[in-house]
Amino acid sequence: MAEREIHGGVKQVLELGPPLLFFAAYLHVRDKTYSFGGTEYDGFIVAAAGFVPVLLASIGLLWWLTGRISRMQVFTAVMVVLFGGLTVWFNDETFFKMKTTIVYGVFAVLLGIGLLQGRSYLAWVMSEFLPMQQEGWMILTRRLTAMFAALAVGNEIVWRTMSTDAWVKIETFAFPAALFVFLWAQIVVLQKYVIEDE
Repeated sequence: MAEREIHGGVKQVLELGPPLLFFAAYLHVRDKTYSFGGTEYDGFIVAAAGFVPVLLASIGLLWWLTGRISRMQVFTAVMVVLFGGLTVWFNDETFFKMKTTIVYGVFAVLLGIGLLQGRSYLAWVMSEFLPMQQEGWMILTRRLTAMFAALAVGNEIVWRTMSTDAWVKIETFAFPAALFVFLWAQIVVLQKYVIEDE
């Protein structure tokens, strides 16, 4: 399928829509209990189960509109399906909460492996979107590896010590916002390494 460009607003809606819908669904059903096949599920489990098809539909629509999906989106989809399925199967919200730790942790490990090899896997994924000198990529990769590791640790602390309400809010808004601000700041700081179009 040929790659196509779509409006930035549409792309943002498709990428940010699923977690926002999960948040809205959770607020709506968090105090309710549902019975399926003789098993009772609380609102969080039901919202988590609903998040899986919504995310897959969003990624599928993005692929249909643009002709491409990123490796990160594929990995995230696999993790959501796996841990969403385990959450419903065992009727245990722990699996869904751990998903965030594992996703951030895997990103940190993969980038760290590249650094040990003297390479930037981040450049391999993003260089076509952000042309930058190798030194800049190595600096950004080291910092982002630390950031992903910090987010993984942060998620463990939050879900193990705080309420489900607090975790949902932090997972939906605080972690993505922190990552966005971090990346934006790094791009500004590393601007001298960016390769400008002639």
